[in-house]
Amino acid sequence: MPGLPVLPPTASNHAVELNWLFAGLLGTTGAVLLLVFWLMLLFCVRYRRGSAAVRPSPSQKSWHWEVTWTAATFVAFLALYFWGADFFLRLRRAPAGATEIFVVGKQWMWKAEHPGGQREIDTLHLPVNRPVRLVMTSQDVIHDFFVPAFRVKQDVLPGRYEDLWFTPTEVGTFPLFCAEFCGTEHAHMGGEVIIMEPAAFSDWLEAERPSGSLAEQGAALFRQYGCSGCHGPNSTVHAPPLEGLYGRPVPLQSGAVVMADEAYLRDSILQPQAQIAAGYPAVMPSFAGQIGEEDLMKLIAYIKSLAPRAAGRS
Repeated sequence: MPGLPVLPPTASNHAVELNWLFAGLLGTTGAVLLLVFWLMLLFCVRYRRGSAAVRPSPSQKSWHWEVTWTAATFVAFLALYFWGADFFLRLRRAPAGATEIFVVGKQWMWKAEHPGGQREIDTLHLPVNRPVRLVMTSQDVIHDFFVPAFRVKQDVLPGRYEDLWFTPTEVGTFPLFCAEFCGTEHAHMGGEVIIMEPAAFSDWLEAERPSGSLAEQGAALFRQYGCSGCHGPNSTVHAPPLEGLYGRPVPLQSGAVVMADEAYLRDSILQPQAQIAAGYPAVMPSFAGQIGEEDLMKLIAYIKSLAPRAAGRS
């Protein structure tokens, strides 16, 4: 309706399906509500005081109506549950090749960093029709990354990584909000997601190109913090090799096996004694309190960029 939009714009691949899921839930609950109120009104009128309705006790109980509407509503809500659960799981499985962007929430702004090193505050430029995976964390308190037009919403927690993916389908500028109360300036913590044509986005990336990519900046930090002294190819310290580590299962001394994702890499830097790789001594110091979230993301980007060592190299 002009001047009275029922829903925000539909501007991502998730938005259309979520609209249908919302409509299905609204329609099912509305139908149940109308049935209940219609029966209430019917019984109030038919069996009101003074009416001629027959009120003898039934000789036998019939359950066919009760079983029918109970089974019908149960099946309808169960179908909605499985639909919603499947949709939720697919929201957590980004397609291969999705562009990864690191996002840090802090009081009271959103800071984004692209793989090429381009940095933004309270603004996020993205290309249309290209899947994007956001790797997010908070520097202080709980925030919530919310873009109504994309129908995506994710709590961003301090001390851990959360990820979210979507594919923008419409060119334009869409509001970004923090949907979790995070302090006195919470109402002003917002921004814009700007969706561009691929050619225009490439021009923007080139215009905003910094001195080095995210991985290149991480390589400099890797040397600055002395990580290369233990994890470098010529190190005399018996430390796990980092080449080809990302995305690979890692056996631990405890006997467990974990996947080397962003969260594992982050914890290995800040809490190295929590998950010790099998076959290696627990000699790595903790960098907690020494490395900020933005530098952590650069280090992780560098580790992710390391290709497996060639055969025969130590």
